[in-house]
Amino acid sequence: MDRTGSTARDTVRELQARINQDIIGQERVVERIVIALLANGNVLLEGLPGLAKTRAIKSLSKNLESDFSRIQFTPDLLPSDVTGGEILRQDGSFEFRKGPVFGNLILADEINRAPPKVQSALLEAMEERHVTAAGKSYDLPPLFMVLATQNPIEQEGTYPLPEAQMDRFLMHVRIDYPSDADEVKVMRLVRSESAAAPTGRAAPPTIPQQTIFDAREQIDRVTTKDIVESYMVALISATRRPGEFGDKLKSWIAVGASPRGSLALDKCSRTYAWLQGRDYVTPEDVQAIAHDCLRHRLSLSYEAGADGMTPDAVLDEIVKQVAVAA
Repeated sequence: MDRTGSTARDTVRELQARINQDIIGQERVVERIVIALLANGNVLLEGLPGLAKTRAIKSLSKNLESDFSRIQFTPDLLPSDVTGGEILRQDGSFEFRKGPVFGNLILADEINRAPPKVQSALLEAMEERHVTAAGKSYDLPPLFMVLATQNPIEQEGTYPLPEAQMDRFLMHVRIDYPSDADEVKVMRLVRSESAAAPTGRAAPPTIPQQTIFDAREQIDRVTTKDIVESYMVALISATRRPGEFGDKLKSWIAVGASPRGSLALDKCSRTYAWLQGRDYVTPEDVQAIAHDCLRHRLSLSYEAGADGMTPDAVLDEIVKQVAVAA
């Protein structure tokens, strides 16, 4: 790769390292957020309360030149609270007042707690990258990413995202508990942050947005051989025609992944390869990101639930069954 690509990659790795200093024990989650940012996609983060979902997003915005907006989704939220709307001025004319979605990094906190109309308004903006009001279209910024969070427990009074809307997220990332050793480090980090007195020392400069755009140009030039493309399509096909891989898979999968699944595998595997310092994709790159790209694109059957199967377990079986062509 040329020097520009190396410089962009080194800077992105520095961004990743800074976030990892704030979010201990969640290196995989941080990597996935960075991959989605570079792939120009949106992320759904799912995890129990207190697992640093919000902190990860705030750390990204703190270290990257960006406008950060937080939308706390509640049952009484209106679509205009997200997108903005027209207001009447004193002279009798109308003016469009931009909502919080007109930022670079948007935290949609507990997205499943707002009614479907509000969810649809945000998801439409994610898909179209613009907002339409009173017949006029308003473009969102070139650097734009939604990081939505949801809690897997306490589902009373929530509005689960339909499968078709979940499909619009590039990745669905699950956050697990940290290890015991990492939890000790978390306690020490929070304790030191609380006890630290102002030192007057300047914070490191934020990483410019142009670094992300430079990185995207480099990622666009990462090559994918025919054999790897065929492997990606074979993984997607296995979700649609599971009967070809055994009766168990056939009984577990009700609806397979859409073409957005193939596009997500392609974008994320090329980004993952670039982060590893390569300008070509390997089957291992595809396997590394497959679960995050596909777990929300599978609809499992009643039989799968009865067998105690999860989307991740079904994907484990698919990766095991689908061979890479020689």
